[in-house]
Amino acid sequence: MMKFLKKENLSLAYTDTQTSLPAVLLIHGCGCDHTHFAPLAELLSPYHRVVNVDLRGHGESDAPHNEYTMASLADDLAWLCGELRLEKPVAIGHSMGGNVGLELSARHPDLLRALVMVDSVVVPSQPVREALAPLDEVLQKPDYLSAFRQLLSGLCLPTDKRSFEVIASVKVPQHVVISTIKNHATQYDASSVAAACLTPIAYIGAAVPLADLDRFRTLTPQLVTAHVLGSVHFIPLEVPDQLNAMISRFLANLN
Repeated sequence: MMKFLKKENLSLAYTDTQTSLPAVLLIHGCGCDHTHFAPLAELLSPYHRVVNVDLRGHGESDAPHNEYTMASLADDLAWLCGELRLEKPVAIGHSMGGNVGLELSARHPDLLRALVMVDSVVVPSQPVREALAPLDEVLQKPDYLSAFRQLLSGLCLPTDKRSFEVIASVKVPQHVVISTIKNHATQYDASSVAAACLTPIAYIGAAVPLADLDRFRTLTPQLVTAHVLGSVHFIPLEVPDQLNAMISRFLANLN
């Protein structure tokens, strides 16, 4: 069942298993919502308190008309963690959610125990930058939602039935998707944020990741990486078992 907390004039929606187990904070991607993490949340819940959020502008959270920067989204989550009294949660961010998690770690260095980034566009390679460049203009058009769904579909394998079903139902306000794409992909340089992040980080991507991992590793020497089989971008939906196993091993090694 969804719960809501009011941050000044902003209502943030989330689910919370409310157990005394070690906490994880699930952060979805651009245009998505907490339901995209449902398969992974189910696997994590026997061993963790699972807090699964709708970022501002997404799902059942409010969507004010302002800039959606990674910093503002991260500060929302830092506030939420404080309100829920989460002690050293592990942040698990898919796609843009990983960028939000990276910003959260850099801006609030004592908050997180660790960060798991799942196929996030962070310090992207030049081919990825070139592929994303037209989006700023395309998303300004009246049929922006069709263009956005087409973008997401291009990040799937033909066999990704669950992902295609979810993408077909994606609804996100135009002002939100324009701002979030700009501020996490097309016009965002995470280099300084990554360099400031001292939290243990795992990057779990597809066989061809959306990040320049060599460059990312020079910025964050503590980085460990892995990739899944049988999925491209929507890893939490398509191969949650693989993702859960990798997260569990990463966290066990921290101990």
